[in-house]
Amino acid sequence: MSGILAHSAAKGFVSTRYAVQRTAVRTLATSSAVKADTAPAPSEGSENSPGTHFKVTLKRSAISLGDKKKGTLLALGFHRRFQTVYHRHTPEAAGKILAVKELVEVENVPDHLVKTKQQMRQDRKALRGYKVVSNRTDSFLNI
Repeated sequence: MSGILAHSAAKGFVSTRYAVQRTAVRTLATSSAVKADTAPAPSEGSENSPGTHFKVTLKRSAISLGDKKKGTLLALGFHRRFQTVYHRHTPEAAGKILAVKELVEVENVPDHLVKTKQQMRQDRKALRGYKVVSNRTDSFLNI
């Protein structure tokens, strides 16, 4: 390293004043960047409320696995792939999820994001694509 400095000094590139200024600029730049990064970034999923439920989605099938794994999936409430179920944070639910952790995807969600089966079904349902303006029986009776 001293060889590099000696070579640079011989060509007149390095001076003590320049080295001090450059170091000062670096420290100022890094210290201001550190101050800017100390503010906690808001988490997208948490929204300032603690996670109270597990959102568990079955990603892989258990066809070739043993009966214990299949039974665990049934106990969690899974019947098909890509099905999503919600469970409260309990040791029993955590143990079941850990038993099949290779097959599922887990997220922590707050209480207000937990959906019932009917809500999930309504979210998947497509729009009707048409609007009923009048009914034929209503127009027939108005004659």
